[in-house]
Amino acid sequence: MRTKWACLAIACLATLLLSLDLTVLHLALPSLVADLGASSTQLLWIGDMYGFALAGLLITMGNLGDRIGRKRLLLIGAVAFSAASVVTAYAPNAELLIAARALLGIAAATIMPSTLSIIRNVFTEPGERTTAIGIWSSMSAAGFAIGPVVGGVLLDHFWWGSVFLINLPIMAVVLVGGYLVLPESRNPDAGRIDALSVVLSFAGMVAVIYAVKEAAHNGLGAPDVLAAGVLGAAALVVFARRQTRLAHPLIDVRLFAKRAFTASIGTNLLAIFTMMAMSLMFAWYLQLVIGWSPLQAGLAGLPGGLSGAIGGMVAAPLIRVLGRNGVVALGLALNAVSFAWYATLGTELNYFYLLVPMVIGGIGIGLTFTVNNDNVLATAPKRRAGAAAAISETAFELGGALGIAVLGTVLTSTYRANMTYADPAARESITDAINLASTLPADRAGELISAAEQAFVAGMRTTSVVTAAILVVVAGLALVGLRGVPKVISDAEEPAHR
Repeated sequence: MRTKWACLAIACLATLLLSLDLTVLHLALPSLVADLGASSTQLLWIGDMYGFALAGLLITMGNLGDRIGRKRLLLIGAVAFSAASVVTAYAPNAELLIAARALLGIAAATIMPSTLSIIRNVFTEPGERTTAIGIWSSMSAAGFAIGPVVGGVLLDHFWWGSVFLINLPIMAVVLVGGYLVLPESRNPDAGRIDALSVVLSFAGMVAVIYAVKEAAHNGLGAPDVLAAGVLGAAALVVFARRQTRLAHPLIDVRLFAKRAFTASIGTNLLAIFTMMAMSLMFAWYLQLVIGWSPLQAGLAGLPGGLSGAIGGMVAAPLIRVLGRNGVVALGLALNAVSFAWYATLGTELNYFYLLVPMVIGGIGIGLTFTVNNDNVLATAPKRRAGAAAAISETAFELGGALGIAVLGTVLTSTYRANMTYADPAARESITDAINLASTLPADRAGELISAAEQAFVAGMRTTSVVTAAILVVVAGLALVGLRGVPKVISDAEEPAHR
């Protein structure tokens, strides 16, 4: 029993760090404009690239863990993640920083599915499994909250690259603890990984993400957007059809015939889509509009993430009262309320007025992720735990990256539409407007900064309204899609191959 919970602790620590790395850079983005000369497009890529690379390789790495051993893959990933962190910290320009973030994402893809699949194999009793996944989800939510705080503390004393060096001591603990504590597990009948499936899944995912990202910036009519979208969709269709013909597929597409599995994957993707946008939006709002330091901004967001941990802990007992569909829908509805509240914020802030919706939304996210992650793992066969966890994490990471790209673009586009100052540089972003203001006389600088703040708040309000509407729709889909799913899900049996 003691070893079982020690395994959970190692898995949670690794997850905490990977979640932290998704948000730790947000507070540093304004610094990157000054230090590396990053453009607004490069800033989005710096924020997105980690999640894109991670999402593109999770399915492959989850299957690799099923084959070579989940413990072995996690330990390899810990070493690779540490090395990539050093490369990222000392990147000399924006282009190399984007490439280094991609290396971090590749390394993280070896770790993330291993953590969930180890939990799935260690905790075999349904009640314990749900509780363990709730704790794991809580650590993931805590990572999102701690990321900005860690980033704020480091940025107050060191340069932006220091936010990545914090990875090294944490990964050292994961490496040593994992080697000593974690049991090895694998699928004894996994077979070889189909190389063409790997290429199709990665190429399709990257092409679709590129199309969505470029469409948000340049419109659907751009030739490269259309070409990438068609090629990506075609690759994913061929990939899905190929999986039905393989004896040992990367994804058992029959899992998607299970309503609980499909509905959970879909609602998780859309929930993290909104959550990542919120993290980025408030990192800019609190620093550039309210005028707080990176540390103050990070601490301000801490209650939201910690309340997500509370949501993860109370999800299991709430299932007995509301059912799985009720808990997920409740979580999404709470988050919709929080975003509707954010739409009323202005250029001045009473922190308590922000604290209330942050806590409400955080609890909602914790409820949603815990139940959905348990649904996914419980409805997949135990020996395919790595592949199932990879599908869940792919939706998670893809949703987060798309949230930054799409909702971040809504924010930027609305800012530009509401920016009354004529200078093109000031219309690019609020950061560029503030940099321009530093070169102007005091009266003109004050006029420019006031216009930029008003435009940014208008963008934030529009983004919040759009996000709240998405969450209301997704809550309804969860209520219907998860209806009838048992409150206690027993282990799934391995389906027979055709």
